[in-house]
Amino acid sequence: MVQLIVGQKGKGKTTAILAKANEEIKAASGSIVFIDKDSQHMYELNNKIRLIDISRYGVSNADEFIGFISGIISQDHDLQTMYLDGFMKCAKLEGKPVVDTIQKLDRISTASNINFVISLSLDKNEVPEEIQDKILISL
Repeated sequence: MVQLIVGQKGKGKTTAILAKANEEIKAASGSIVFIDKDSQHMYELNNKIRLIDISRYGVSNADEFIGFISGIISQDHDLQTMYLDGFMKCAKLEGKPVVDTIQKLDRISTASNINFVISLSLDKNEVPEEIQDKILISL
């Protein structure tokens, strides 16, 4: 399942996604990964959550981003949820359509039984119709 936390910059998406990850780890039976554009929030995450600073891995487009995600999944058979903060920056989709990449993540989610929680810097009314049903929180 893919769930979206949407809202413009400065509306509290990062606070919401950090809180959701920290709450989930309390009862998690598998592992949780939190991908961010930097390591700024390292001390705000529970130490049982693996933080990955994607800027250290040379991802330069959305296809490489999907490959990166697939590589993480292939190495962690206990992976339960991936949190993706700053999704458009991490996936190199700033100013580009997001639907195709989110639909790819949805297919990966179904095939691997992994949940994705994504913060997306768009107002609810800017989210394309094809993915409106994935909105969990609108700020």
